[in-house]
Amino acid sequence: MGKIVSSFFISVDGVVESPDQWHFPYWCDEMGAFVQAGMESAYGFLMGRKLYDEWSSYWTTTDADPEIAATFNEARKFVVSSSLEKADWANTTVISGDVAAGLRELKERSEGDLQMSGSATTVRWLLANGLLDELHLLVHPIAVGRGQRLFEDTPTHPLKLTGSETWSSGVILASYAPADA
Repeated sequence: MGKIVSSFFISVDGVVESPDQWHFPYWCDEMGAFVQAGMESAYGFLMGRKLYDEWSSYWTTTDADPEIAATFNEARKFVVSSSLEKADWANTTVISGDVAAGLRELKERSEGDLQMSGSATTVRWLLANGLLDELHLLVHPIAVGRGQRLFEDTPTHPLKLTGSETWSSGVILASYAPADA
């Protein structure tokens, strides 16, 4: 049985929006190894509609990073959406209708983790519905000041710390699971 595992680049003030504008100065070998391990353990990648739109348009057309583009383009992808009727990106399945039941079934039959990077709205929904198994926050030593925060106007979700590391760039990896798990 697989797990749903979500990872976020996040600032110390909780911002997850537009990490491409503040994250890269903190990239380090430890972060690269963490990201690579997540990609290697992935049965597939789970995303919300907005991230699907962004990634499908970017990874199918970019020349900037051909190895990563090939990984995403060839991988299984699952999109949680009530409005997307058909996904044109290769190997993509839309999960709609009873999304919670669909994700439980997907977890049951997967042979690895369903990895998520981004999709803050989807992660909040997964937590509220008891479907998120792990949450990895890569806390960057920067206060961004504005932008979407991971938890905005959400109910309380108790979490338990399952691990932490500090990397050479000053980024702290904090790993959590739902407290009731």
